[in-house]
Parts: sequence; structure tokens; C-alpha cells
Amino acid sequence: MTVSPKGTGTITGATGAPGSRILGVGGYRPERVVHNSELVAAIDSSDEWIQERSGIVSRRYAAPDESVVDMAEHAARQAIENSGLDLAAIDTVLVATVTHPYQTPAAAPILADRLGLRCAAFDISAACAGYCYGVGIASDLVKGGSANNVLIVGVEKLSDWTDYSDRGSAFIFGDGAGAAIVGRSDRPGIGPTIWGSEGDEWQAIMQRESWVEFREHPDGREFPALTMQGQKVFRWAVWGMAPVAHRALEAAGVRPEDLDAFIPHQANMRIIDAMLKQLKLPADIPVARDIHETANTSAASIPLATERMLREGIVPSGGLALQIGFGAGLVYAAQVIELP
Repeated sequence: MTVSPKGTGTITGATGAPGSRILGVGGYRPERVVHNSELVAAIDSSDEWIQERSGIVSRRYAAPDESVVDMAEHAARQAIENSGLDLAAIDTVLVATVTHPYQTPAAAPILADRLGLRCAAFDISAACAGYCYGVGIASDLVKGGSANNVLIVGVEKLSDWTDYSDRGSAFIFGDGAGAAIVGRSDRPGIGPTIWGSEGDEWQAIMQRESWVEFREHPDGREFPALTMQGQKVFRWAVWGMAPVAHRALEAAGVRPEDLDAFIPHQANMRIIDAMLKQLKLPADIPVARDIHETANTSAASIPLATERMLREGIVPSGGLALQIGFGAGLVYAAQVIELP
């Protein structure tokens, strides 16, 4: 038996924008500054060893009662103010995080409510690539007509998920939030996103064990903090991410010498330096090195670094920046953006 359609009606498509761009950015760094000297005793180390290994001098830790949503709200309000938009113009909220302590509900609808918004809202779990994933998704939503102005927040409270006795990771992580507004444009202001994953290496950066195992066998179990196979991650980031960055440049039709900034995920200063050698970028291009004072803030690291570089006048408004995030999964994403 063949069933025929009832009529000849067609679906009306959404009307999108010719392009998208970042309209404004914001950042939030918690008040408490934690120097390496506070962490070295538990891992039998030294400030010199940590700086040589990672480039990290200090990091920020949120207050015990300061949540992922609290930090996200600070960064979001600053980004909205810097964008020049009315708050009511935001019609989608994306939060990139792996440290919101609830499996559900997501942080994004709670943040939207804090801002007085009733709109589409969801979280992105893409670890250190989460912000770049968010920029790619937001750009496509705007160009596809599903949204007009998208708030993206990368936020982490990694101090809650750190094993302070683990010599390989105790000093790596910090807390913070960075945000951006992606809106409509009459020309492309965000290049194509080059993204992917290598899930066969998922154990390289992971939660120590699942919550189910922790629940079923709580006695004698360590808290499921984050762990990392440092050398494996280092090799992957250095040798695997430079080709991704080159593809992002090619997809955007931008030459390395046209760039005004390189803003990589702030994972490790040695990784940043090694990537620069692989990319062969011109020596005069400003490079984000926010890791000195913020450590690795995962999804927050790129927008935090962007906000600092713009605020301190290191990069020009309207200039072109190559940004790339990479982390647990192993996932990655890169795109060229026009700075707000």
C-alpha cells in the first residue's frame, strides 16, 4: 500500500544573515590569586620547576561559594555591555563548561534566567575546545536564521576538580569565565570552523573514574578528579594542532601575514611555543600568553585571553585573529575571527 502526501505544501525556510561576527567580549577572573608557592609542598616541587614545565606563575581560584553560573554571569554582562546591544536582543545562550556540578539542569538556562532572558539555552561539553565550538555553532545559527544574537560563555571552576597531590596536574588548572556575543553581519566576520575529535585517545585527559563507580564503591575511592597524560597530550597538541590551524587559515582565505593575533588555548607555554614553530607565523604577530597569570582555564582560556589583549591594546579592534582550542576527548576546533 502506498500512502500519498496530503498536499503540495512546502516548508518555509528561515532567513539568515549574510555573515556573522563577534560584537563584544567580556571576562571575569576571581579575586583570589594563587601563586605556585601555595601548591608545591603537596607535590614535592618548586616554583621554578612549575614555571619551567608550564610557564604558569599564578592562577585564580573562585571562592568556595562562587559557582560556575556566578562567574558566567559576570563575564556575560560585560560582553553584552561591550557589544552595545540591549540585553533583550540576546535570543540564544550557550555555555561551554565541563565543571558545572550538575548533570542536569545545564548551566545555560540558569544563566539565561539570571539575565532575565527566556530563550534557547544549552551547554556544550567540549572541554578546552568548548568556546571555539560555541563560536562555530553560534555563527551557523546566525547565518542560518535560527538566532540573531548569541551569547557564548566559556567558564570553568577547575579548582573543584583538581587533585592537589597529583604532581602532573595539581598546578595546571585555574578558574574563570570569558564571554562573547555573536551577531549578524553584512559580510563574514567569522571564518569556517575546522573541528573534529580523536576519541580513540579519550583516556589522555579524563575524569579519574565515572560517577557510577564512585557511587557504587565509595569506600576507599578517590574523588573523580581530572587526570592527564602530559607527554601524550603535549605531542598531540604540538604535532596535531598546527595542521588544524593551517586549515582554518586556508578555509578563511587568510594568509599568516594578514593576522593581527594568534590566540591558542592556554594549555601550556611550551605547547604554545612549539606550535608557533610548527605554524611559522611572522615573528611580529602578538600571541596570547594569558597562561602566566590564569593557568589553564579550559573553555574560558581563549575568551579570557582575547578580552585581555583587547583591553590592554595589544591587538587592534577589527583585526584578524586565529584561535584554536583543543582538549579532552580528544576534541579540537579552530577558526579565524575579526576582533570586535
